[in-house]
Amino acid sequence: MRAGRWLLATLAGAVAAGLGWHAFRPAAVPVTPVVESPLVQTLVFSGRVAAPIRVELGATVTGRVIEVPVREGDALRAGDLMARLESAELQAQLEQAQAALRLAEARLAAVREVGVPTSGAALDQAQSALDAARREAQRSRELFARGYVSQARIDETERAVVVAQAQLAAARAGARANAAGGTEANQARLRVDEARAALALVQARLAQTRITAPAAGQVVSRLTDPGQIVQPGRALFTFAAAGPTQLIGQADEKFLARLQAGQSARVVVDAFPQQPFDARLARIAPGIDAQRGTVEVRFEVARPPAFLREDMSLSLQVEVARRERALILPATAVIGAGTDGRVRRLVDGRVVEQTVRVGLRTLEQVEITEGLAAGDPVLADPLATAPGTRARVGSVGRPAANAATNATAGGPAVAPGPAAGR
Repeated sequence: MRAGRWLLATLAGAVAAGLGWHAFRPAAVPVTPVVESPLVQTLVFSGRVAAPIRVELGATVTGRVIEVPVREGDALRAGDLMARLESAELQAQLEQAQAALRLAEARLAAVREVGVPTSGAALDQAQSALDAARREAQRSRELFARGYVSQARIDETERAVVVAQAQLAAARAGARANAAGGTEANQARLRVDEARAALALVQARLAQTRITAPAAGQVVSRLTDPGQIVQPGRALFTFAAAGPTQLIGQADEKFLARLQAGQSARVVVDAFPQQPFDARLARIAPGIDAQRGTVEVRFEVARPPAFLREDMSLSLQVEVARRERALILPATAVIGAGTDGRVRRLVDGRVVEQTVRVGLRTLEQVEITEGLAAGDPVLADPLATAPGTRARVGSVGRPAANAATNATAGGPAVAPGPAAGR
């Protein structure tokens, strides 16, 4: 009986001792070590494929569409016909203008070939007539002095001289008019210029009945068919000019300081996620979209894949910073959002908070520049255990991923939390 009571007392004491040991045993906390690894900071935002130049083409004259030889998706060269308007009336006006030009040129040729020689001959003839009239007048005055002729004869020869002088003046005026800088020649040249201008006007209007590709490119959309009456100002085609493939993205303005031309990017097209390709940041827009708080960035693709299409949606991952050798921790192990962070460690069986200096941040990793060394363990979930708590090492987490790329949200849809800001 006594032996039984002694056994029960012993068991009770053992149970009480076990319960007391468990009650006062330090809590087990998971820890994660600081590791040395490459670290790349990136910005990720959405974008689309864009043509270098995209324009709407239409007619500049009113008319009926006669021919539309292109379809959507057709590749064209500069000058290829896209649509032709009715032009019978303009063709008749063209023939009329050509005839008017030929007539004006014939008149100018007549001035040069007939008018100039004729006026020259008339000038010589008038000069000869004046010389003859003067000689006759002189002879008449001599004969009058001898008494052979009357005063009436003198008056007659003097009148002949005056008439010859007038004829010579007229001949000189005609010669000047037909000369290279004369009025007749100028008028003939002006008529030729006027006819040429009228012809050019008709030719320009006739050319406007042909809508052609302004450069090499592709027909994006066709908005007309034969038989339709079109007017100026109405778009008939949407045309994308050929050129280097460009990608346009919208980055949150708060990341503007991290972006610069020449940075590399990894591109994933939504329709072909298994076929990523590389691009280069070519241009950052000078202005900000005030409503969305974003800045437009353009990328160039050296070797665009064949599956790219206009306006395709895609994701752009831009490398903005790199560390080939960095001390890193999981982002969840660091408290704080600035360059001064805090971690919690085990020191002599108690949780102690320690200040550290933080460098690059990504959504998953944080670079530690001061305060820790490679291999130092810190609490994996620091907010779960307050400083001063008695604790012991529980599970040891896997080191921060040794991946070269860890994305930071960088488009309109920015991930919340401290990791998105550094």
